[in-house]
Amino acid sequence: MDAEKSAAFLLDEGLRYVFSGALRVAAQTGVADHLTDGPRTVEHLATRTATQADGLRRVLRLLATRGIFHEDAAGRFHLTPLGEALRSDCPTSVREAMVFVTNPTFWQPVGQLGSAVSTGVPAVEQIFGRPLFDYLAANPEAAAEFDPGMAQYSQLESRGFATIYDFADTGVLVDVGGGRGRLLLEVLRRHAGWRGVLFDQHHVVARHELATLGADHRWTAVPGDFFDEVPAGGDVYALQYILHDWDDERCVRILRNCRRAMNPDGRVVALDTVLPDGDAAHPGKSIDLVILASFTGRERTRTQFAALFEAAGLRLTRVIAKPEPGWLSIIEGRPR
Repeated sequence: MDAEKSAAFLLDEGLRYVFSGALRVAAQTGVADHLTDGPRTVEHLATRTATQADGLRRVLRLLATRGIFHEDAAGRFHLTPLGEALRSDCPTSVREAMVFVTNPTFWQPVGQLGSAVSTGVPAVEQIFGRPLFDYLAANPEAAAEFDPGMAQYSQLESRGFATIYDFADTGVLVDVGGGRGRLLLEVLRRHAGWRGVLFDQHHVVARHELATLGADHRWTAVPGDFFDEVPAGGDVYALQYILHDWDDERCVRILRNCRRAMNPDGRVVALDTVLPDGDAAHPGKSIDLVILASFTGRERTRTQFAALFEAAGLRLTRVIAKPEPGWLSIIEGRPR
């Protein structure tokens, strides 16, 4: 690649954040919902979404360059197959997840990534004066986008886990740091012989969705702190989007607590990104920089996960690639 091509490539890449901003507008306004029945003029869409037609047209025009929407010769916008998941009623909707992942609470720290690289302190603490989860607990407006967006990510990833993981006929699943319980619900709906325990902080567990299962005897919601202890007697301890938030020392503490609490033939299953070695592209390498800016943790390789498990009295037994959507792997550990 010559110098001119290099310059053009880098300038284009440097503007990628603008596309993310446009996706945020599409998700926030719900414009895709108004295109379900066919193409519409931007004036119609602006009326339905309480926006200005000129600004909305410019946003949709950019998104159309990547195939999310299509503008026809008459100036009407169509929803394309690539844009379907922006619909609220799509089975694999990512509308809330898009609002969550483009929230300024995440953008601002990434914008100050250099500070985190220089100091080793998450940029979120320098911006907001406290760790991210403490900030969210004190700021309901930010949490109102974080919680449902994280729940949508969780549900999309959980379907693959519930479908392909080899659950026995009966057992107890403990969903550690399980939020609203989307993973637990997916498993219990597919495996009638299983019971579940949802475990998370009190203010999180208070908003759980387990009652939608319609079988109250099959689940329990327990508040607590996974750095102190986790509920005992589980056969599988699931940790989805948990370990990447924390440094190695605290990850080992969480895993040791699971090791102590589990039944003798129990398992720990971490659903996390497993980074490939070398220059191979992987979404986890982008997420790793979001983590660097916002938390003390990291995305990890298989070797790094094996070291964590070993330090906690576990052995990494296998890593299972999970089907899309999503990019998490199923990382299984058993007692040594």
